Amino acid sequence: MTVQEPADDVRIPRAQIGSSPQHLLTTLLGEYLDSSAADLPSTAVIAMLHEFGVSESSARAALSRLVKRGLIAIRENRRPPVYHLTSQAIAKHRSRVQHFLNFGAHPPQWTGDWVMASFSIPSSGQASRHAVRRSLSALRFVGLYDSVWIRPGSDAAPVKETLSELLRHVDGARWSVMHVRFDEESGPHGPAAAYDLTALAAGYSAFVEQYAELRVAARAGEVDAARALVARTSAMDSWRTFPDIDPDLPDHLLPKPWPRQQARDTFLDIHSRLGALAQARLIQVATPYWPDAASWITHFQASNDPARPEPTGGKHGVRPARTDGGQGPRDRATH
Repeated sequence: MTVQEPADDVRIPRAQIGSSPQHLLTTLLGEYLDSSAADLPSTAVIAMLHEFGVSESSARAALSRLVKRGLIAIRENRRPPVYHLTSQAIAKHRSRVQHFLNFGAHPPQWTGDWVMASFSIPSSGQASRHAVRRSLSALRFVGLYDSVWIRPGSDAAPVKETLSELLRHVDGARWSVMHVRFDEESGPHGPAAAYDLTALAAGYSAFVEQYAELRVAARAGEVDAARALVARTSAMDSWRTFPDIDPDLPDHLLPKPWPRQQARDTFLDIHSRLGALAQARLIQVATPYWPDAASWITHFQASNDPARPEPTGGKHGVRPARTDGGQGPRDRATH
């Protein structure tokens, strides 16, 4: 249930409902580029985002923000500006794509272990209290009580480091990190009650409903390249929020029926079947401004090897892109 997060100096924009241009551009770069050697003209980025209704000024603002975040860098002395992904960002993207595509493939190997973090901060430390709660949420902890937070698993190192960094200079602050087991995990006062699983299930069901028509059209080969790019990117942008908010609890703690598998099948079906079409459209849109676009633009597919998704197509890809629209997720994805 742990997630690899290399390249900590690169800050990926937080997942959110709806897509800001910055968030959308992050999705595009992560899905369709896999090399820091590619020179990406700003005009090509503007054309790509225009496919999604993003204005030129908003596209330039998104580029500027991603430079500040360390996701992309500017090639010096080039006019118009030319950007490239940083090597740290490539590592981050690969890890995140792996996480998005593999999430939910297997139930967690449950040992009954939880990490519990508790803290006490004087009333004068309101800002520190807010900072601790934000950081614990980012580490996928949830509040069991006001100052007692938990997460499934046994890896306590990240939260120990975080609490020490935030509170060691706060006068009167105390904190503890423990490994615990609950006598009643699923009861009304157990850890499962700390999660809003009803809302999460509703989110999965809404995802299935939102993309049901697209899935049918993709299976029937009725999606053209222009629609494929926007639709596939939208599906990834919507799906990527779930691995970050779903605590991946063991089956016996989940309400029945649990709609995650149906949502995952929907996502992977769309993602795999529309990959080559979306790649082709992105190349078509970018090439007038970036003649080498076909050499660098790729797309990721779920792999038979769960350790890595496969960049597919482009002269710098692993293998040629499929031309048959791909197969369903059960043919290529890990379940």
